Amino acid sequence: MKHVLDRPIWSALATRHQAFAEGDSLARRYRPSIVPFAATATDDPESLLALSKLLQPLESSILVQTDPIVLPSDLSAVSTATLVQMTAERPMQAVSDERVQRLTRDDAAEMLALASLTKPGPFTLEALSLGDFWGVKIEGRLAAIAGERMKQPGYTELSGVCTHPDFRGGGLARLLSLFVANRIMARGEVPYLHAYDSNALAVGLYESIGFRLRTTLNMAVVQRAG
Repeated sequence: MKHVLDRPIWSALATRHQAFAEGDSLARRYRPSIVPFAATATDDPESLLALSKLLQPLESSILVQTDPIVLPSDLSAVSTATLVQMTAERPMQAVSDERVQRLTRDDAAEMLALASLTKPGPFTLEALSLGDFWGVKIEGRLAAIAGERMKQPGYTELSGVCTHPDFRGGGLARLLSLFVANRIMARGEVPYLHAYDSNALAVGLYESIGFRLRTTLNMAVVQRAG
């Protein structure tokens, strides 16, 4: 039996993030201005055809699932990677730090600049539409952020964890990861996250605060032919 997180993009767009979805019962994607994620319900030919129709010629999107990624003839993989998916099922260390503040749309441009510099994953000015983001500012500069992205019944993704190079080594990523994960747990949900399987530093950090490997997933950046 498939787990709700085996196709996390699909299960989010079919449930708690339906309001952000384009598509139908076969294939859906987030509105591109929010995040470039797409998914199919299954890998049958009808769903794959519906996926290709969601993209304009030369437009790209990101697919993530446990199953091998199958593409229709007019979509090609620009790049591929293996992700680890980690969940935190048990209570985590409580943290309290007066520097942690909720970020707003007034912070969106600075958040995008930080994410563009550190590349924690796809990030746009509309990322705040999907969930709360929190950050630490030092001397008026945004030093680190973390927040929520995809949501499924009973689950919320911890995402966008990044620290400006000028402020690394101060434990900010750990602090904000714990802060956001605890907020998710306080709602009775399970926090989960994704990281490249090659990013041993990030995986080690998440393991140290209580996340455990659930599965690995295939990721592909795909583009429609012109």
